[in-house]
Amino acid sequence: MEPSRDRISPLFSEARLQARIKELGAELTRDYAGKDLVVVGLLNGVYPFFADLTRAMELDFDVSFMQAASYGGGTESTGEVIIHKDMDTSIRGRHCLVVEDIVDTGLTLNKIRHLLQDREPASLRIVALLNKPKRRRVEVTVDYVGFVIEDHFVVGYGLDLSGKFRNLPFVGIYDPEHA
Repeated sequence: MEPSRDRISPLFSEARLQARIKELGAELTRDYAGKDLVVVGLLNGVYPFFADLTRAMELDFDVSFMQAASYGGGTESTGEVIIHKDMDTSIRGRHCLVVEDIVDTGLTLNKIRHLLQDREPASLRIVALLNKPKRRRVEVTVDYVGFVIEDHFVVGYGLDLSGKFRNLPFVGIYDPEHA
């Protein structure tokens, strides 16, 4: 069945997302003031959150990106984490903030955390727009959380289903049974 917008129920409006991101930006500004910071976005879904969050941070910092995946285009993790693109900035002795769109099973973030920790940053923290703790297969600490959500498959604001719906300005629950 082809993914369809009429199967999406709004969860977080654009206004609610932006208000929470401003709060996170203020918190990160306070916590990283005066520190040598590298902000690392985990592609692909993080791009709208990353852009809005970094604009809300009143700091100077370097930016880098990584691309990792554990979803093969469906609604369930494959369990295998693949790094498609590594970052191109050194974090040794610097503070590193990883920005993620959603923490689900924890598999991707766990692998990224270990990989980056081996690079000897001064600190390593994670900020995620959405945290879905009921789906955890591996425990991972998320230091800053936009919203905690139940076990729903969500799309919009960078989150996708087979590459679709990333451009929606809100986060919604995708229900394949809804018509």
